[in-house]
Amino acid sequence: MPGVGRLIEYRSMETIAAISGYYERGGEVDRLSVGRGRLEFLRTRDVLRRLLPAGPARVLDVGGGAGVHARWLAADGYQVRLVDPMPLHVEHAGAIAGVEAVLGDARRLDEADAAYQATLLLGPLYHLPERGDRVTALREAARVTAPGGLVVAATISRYAGLYDTLVRGRYLEPDVRRITDAEVVTGVHEPFDRDLFTLAYFHHPDEIVAEFAEAGLAPATRYAVEGGAWLFADRDGWLEGDERTVALLDAVRSVEQEPSLFGISSHLLTVAVVR
Repeated sequence: MPGVGRLIEYRSMETIAAISGYYERGGEVDRLSVGRGRLEFLRTRDVLRRLLPAGPARVLDVGGGAGVHARWLAADGYQVRLVDPMPLHVEHAGAIAGVEAVLGDARRLDEADAAYQATLLLGPLYHLPERGDRVTALREAARVTAPGGLVVAATISRYAGLYDTLVRGRYLEPDVRRITDAEVVTGVHEPFDRDLFTLAYFHHPDEIVAEFAEAGLAPATRYAVEGGAWLFADRDGWLEGDERTVALLDAVRSVEQEPSLFGISSHLLTVAVVR
């Protein structure tokens, strides 16, 4: 059809502008250190520390944002290179001791084949609404990871928006309800509040396994990051760093691989060994 290419390009430019605008406001710089984000951080670190090869293995942190995970990885003795499309994030991450940070695109990594023992995609798949782009990013991650190394990708649950709007008490707002109901069907999240999140793709829990397989990453193992605890963890002192936090992490860890609970978790980590 005449003009389709231009329309797609225009929509892509709009998408990039919307996502860039959100991250340029700096919300991602400290998101994982406040509120519910703290549980996502603690649980992601918990799972990765159990799975990653011992330092000083080389880790590529693709879409690593301002370096929140790169920081502890470097402190744990890993050789960390962070790639992110946002200059603000690269600036922040590059100031962390032991972290090399560069601009780049998850779909076209400027990295040598088999150069890393682990490649992390803890954000890029959120912002690739086209399946082909997500599979391309996973193939690139596999390409730059040495045989026997790990590819780890984070996804947002298809149902996270539904539960989030209920918890926030916003589901009864007509526009919010329309957007939320649509994303349960399509996975495409349209932002209804520019400060909460931006345009994104929310995976069905089973969908990511098929995408890993298409990228040559099979078998894949899934881990529920927060389980259902993200719905209440920022209340009643669960994340104050005391024995309640330890108990909460123990509880969520005990059911992290229970398939019947994957959909309630806000995030999943999917992991595969490069063959």
